[in-house]
Amino acid sequence: MAPDVELRPAERGDREYVESTLERCGLPTADLETALEHLFVCSADGRRIGVGGLEPCAEYALLRSVAVEPSARGEGYGTAITERLLEHAREDGFSTTYLLTTTAADFFADRGFEPVDRAAVPEPVCRTEEFTDICPSTAMCMRHDLE
Repeated sequence: MAPDVELRPAERGDREYVESTLERCGLPTADLETALEHLFVCSADGRRIGVGGLEPCAEYALLRSVAVEPSARGEGYGTAITERLLEHAREDGFSTTYLLTTTAADFFADRGFEPVDRAAVPEPVCRTEEFTDICPSTAMCMRHDLE
C-alpha cells in the first residue's frame, strides 16, 4: 500500500522548490512559468517529498512532472503521488489521462497506464507544450482510462 501524501496546488513561492526538484529528477522545466498553475507540491509527515502535475486538455488530462525527492525514493511516494493525481482527474471529470515519459514507462505501466501511439492522442492533448516542444518524439506516450 502506498503511503499517505498530501497534494496542494503549487504557489509562486514554491517555484524554486518545484524547479530544483524537477531538475534533480531530470525532468523539463522549460514551461514552468505557465505550468506552475497545474502542479502540486506533495508532502508526507510534514515534509515535502515531491511534485506532480495534472494539466487539463478539454475532457482529458495530461499527467506530468511526477518527481520524488531522491532521499524519499523507494518508499512508495511515486505511486502515492500518481494515485492522488488520478483521483483529482476523476473528481474533476476527466475521462482519460495521458502522459509522456522517457524513463518511467514500466513504473506507469504498473499503475494501469498503457502505451498508445501518438497519432491516437486527442488534439487537445497534442497541442500542449509538453507534446509539441518539450518532450522528445522518442518519449513513450501512455494513457489511463478513468471511467
